[in-house]
Amino acid sequence: MSARLQQLLEILALSEHSHYLTGIRRGIEKECLRINADGTLAQSSHPPGLGSALTHQNITTDFSEAQLELITPVSTDITWTLNYLEDIHRFIYSQLDGDRLWLSSMPCFIEEEGPIPIAQYGSSNIATMKTVYRKGLSLRYGSVMQTISGIHYNFSLPDEFWPFYQKLWNDEQNLQAFKNKAYFSLIRNFRRYSWLLVYLFGASPVICKSFLQGQPHTHTLTPFDENSLCAPYGTSLRMSDLGYQSQAQNELIISYNSLDEYIQILDAAMKTSYEPYEVWGVKDVGDYRQLSTCLLQIENEFYNPIRPKRVTRTGEKSLKALHERGVEYVEVRCLDVNPFLPLGIDARQIRFLDTFLLYCLLYDSPESNHEEHRDIVSNLKNVVNRGRDPTLVLRDVSHEVSMTNWAKSLLNNIQPIAEILDDSHDSSSYRESIQQLLKAMDPEQTPSASILRQMRDQKSPYFKFTINKCHEHEVYLRETALSADKMKHFQRMTEQSLIDQITLEEKDTLHFDAFLANYFNQ
Repeated sequence: MSARLQQLLEILALSEHSHYLTGIRRGIEKECLRINADGTLAQSSHPPGLGSALTHQNITTDFSEAQLELITPVSTDITWTLNYLEDIHRFIYSQLDGDRLWLSSMPCFIEEEGPIPIAQYGSSNIATMKTVYRKGLSLRYGSVMQTISGIHYNFSLPDEFWPFYQKLWNDEQNLQAFKNKAYFSLIRNFRRYSWLLVYLFGASPVICKSFLQGQPHTHTLTPFDENSLCAPYGTSLRMSDLGYQSQAQNELIISYNSLDEYIQILDAAMKTSYEPYEVWGVKDVGDYRQLSTCLLQIENEFYNPIRPKRVTRTGEKSLKALHERGVEYVEVRCLDVNPFLPLGIDARQIRFLDTFLLYCLLYDSPESNHEEHRDIVSNLKNVVNRGRDPTLVLRDVSHEVSMTNWAKSLLNNIQPIAEILDDSHDSSSYRESIQQLLKAMDPEQTPSASILRQMRDQKSPYFKFTINKCHEHEVYLRETALSADKMKHFQRMTEQSLIDQITLEEKDTLHFDAFLANYFNQ
């Protein structure tokens, strides 16, 4: 531990400073597929009882009409956040007619591209743009890859923390400029150490063979049984070359050394035409096939484990919001849906994420270069594919190190952060989360190993194992109905979302071509 970090921890540990960490803001976005009773992907439209996928605050769709996205409000209370996420699940189940939720990251029983209905959002320009963007994703990467689901964790420090933290650094620049610099420091360290999250929480070591049917993938997976393929030491195939990766983006090296550099490179990728995408063109007989032929249609197309974020206004580009108003929070995107948990995530994991992200903020974070970028990409790939291999070696500042030893060292260094968070919250929960995860340094205690072990013990292929878990969680979520007040709350949100969609559509007078040109000219 550096002397600088030790000094920061000693200051934060003082009782008069404990309140600076009690207002951490969190939000969860969880993706999951709607499936038919037989486990195949639902072909029906977004259920009307769930309101407008365009304007509902808590329930929308991601790539497909059958891919729900559940969004919690921002909160400083972990229990409240998880309870609200559970309430969203319960409300959704109350509106499903014969469908159920597939509560795992990797899909199943998707045998070809055709039966994956792309999400529809209405006739407004912003709705059309969202659908065209998804058409472009389907062309570029295939629809099957887009049905992979995950959990995004949004994290920000309290407003009161920042002037205090800036003063500790004797920094005299504009406060938002300091926050930008600090959040990018966090992001650089997160990228260096995110492999630890993939090891501890990766929960997709196996896939259905149906996932690869009709696709040109070459893979090194091992047959688990007649219907399933696995990575014997793997942790998260969702994060592998089979999942959210893009060959077209491999040469796109984004700088996280400053907000300006980050914006500049992403903006250039959105303005640079990419020859393989030019083959399809933007339109086909007047109908849009993709938003552009550039390497990225919009910023969100760049797949990365963490993003700097700022809440955008309707129709506003993410980069414009970041440029004008700075970083507001970070979005962690490398989390699998844990099939052992009804919500896919629990309080222990959230507390560890808080601790880990705070460590990434406080710990020394030198600027990164292309050589380190290659090491970061290689480390993550190795842990994704071989994270439970006890002989696995990673690279730390160009030096080889045992993954197991490095992970233990990181957890030990993170422990003092957990103690400070516990003192701030008058609890022992953060320390306990670290201690529980130290046990996961036994590879057999990880979620990925537990999935393969249960499949092996129960002689269950991936589909049967997952559908059984889905049934267990559905019984749990259905057995306690929403209170009358909560049901009314979600019904009001549903009704309001439908009204809001109609209002947007009525206000649209601009032709979509002009709307799109205005969007890209921001």
